[in-house]
Amino acid sequence: MLFKLARKSLWNRRTTALLTLLSLTVSIVLLLGIDHLRHQAKDSFSQTLSGTDLVVGARGGQLNLLLYSVFRMGNPTQNISWESYQELAAMRAVEWAVPLSLGDSHRGFRVLGTTGEYFERYRYGQRRALEFSHGEPFDGVYHAVLGAQVARQLGYDLGQEITLAHGTGSVSFMPHDGHPFIVVGILAPTGTPVDRTVHVSLEGIEAIHIGWEGGAPRPGRQVSPEEALQRDLTPESVTAVLVGLSSRAATFSVQRFINQYPQEALMAILPGVALTELWQMLSMVENLLYVISAMVLLAALIGMVTMLLASMKERQREIAVLRAVGAGRWYLFWLVELEALLLMAVAFALGALLLVVGLWVAQPWLAMQFGLFVDINPLGAHTAYLMLAVAALAALAGAVPAAVAYRRALAEGLTPRA
Repeated sequence: MLFKLARKSLWNRRTTALLTLLSLTVSIVLLLGIDHLRHQAKDSFSQTLSGTDLVVGARGGQLNLLLYSVFRMGNPTQNISWESYQELAAMRAVEWAVPLSLGDSHRGFRVLGTTGEYFERYRYGQRRALEFSHGEPFDGVYHAVLGAQVARQLGYDLGQEITLAHGTGSVSFMPHDGHPFIVVGILAPTGTPVDRTVHVSLEGIEAIHIGWEGGAPRPGRQVSPEEALQRDLTPESVTAVLVGLSSRAATFSVQRFINQYPQEALMAILPGVALTELWQMLSMVENLLYVISAMVLLAALIGMVTMLLASMKERQREIAVLRAVGAGRWYLFWLVELEALLLMAVAFALGALLLVVGLWVAQPWLAMQFGLFVDINPLGAHTAYLMLAVAALAALAGAVPAAVAYRRALAEGLTPRA
């Protein structure tokens, strides 16, 4: 009976109730959307690299090493000599070691020099392997494999010739235009920095830099692509190394050995630990978004309280009649509280529905523009706690007009207006 009365009372004031419902729905969409995207972004960060036990690079900050080796952001302070890489790869506890060489770009996308083993060993998400949507891994010096976003954004296909450039800017004045590469493979989307990377062989990186010194070409020292193939293209150094161990128990002993490596200053990091530290650094932005959504929700709740308070004057006779037929003060209190909770419940349902539709529509765009694969279901275990908190706030806000209805005198409502 109480629920039916609350529903009909809201319907009788449907114009103001619908406007209040709209503001509450928008705030719920914002609150749930930020919470969902926060969890999805965190999962995307943590699943960028899996199955790799250690990342090795020049000694420095572990976040910097993680950013330039995994996320292709920033630049290394130093490189690792090829001899050190070979000694590391030959260690008994090391099952595989994939070298990475950075420093070039193509139209704003980073170029990664590596070996064919990269496509076999790299894992992301729940140890998912890289897959090719077209073509195959490179097997020649001047072959290139494109990430999904590179191919899509630049409109490239198999057999296309591309030119790399020295440096990492979107515009470069030092192109390697004398050594074109041919696209032989395009990777399937992964939602990781792999999608925004041009992959070439280490020998290809060496070939385009013959005759270069100090980051610039030396006049008269350049060679043709054919001449470069006759040279020894063994790299002198690499930027970083992804390492997989034969036993997890050896992780810390291998890490300690690398950190104390006597030949040069090296550092080995655990990707999971570094990713956790990176996310902690971003927690300030996460908290700021939460504050913004909470303020929007608070404004919507204030609007609901204002609507219910404004309706009290119009409902004087209604309340008085209810009192006259035997409704007690607590009955009126819970009637107004139920109206507030009913508005919030409908707003929560509509907000969740709108968010699902919005995520379904935006999912391809988010994957294409940001490499972010978002689950269209925003409801999870944490959503229940969020819903309880919102319901508690709605009940607290509804207590104000409910208290007014509780204190409304019977005679006041039945007295004829002048």
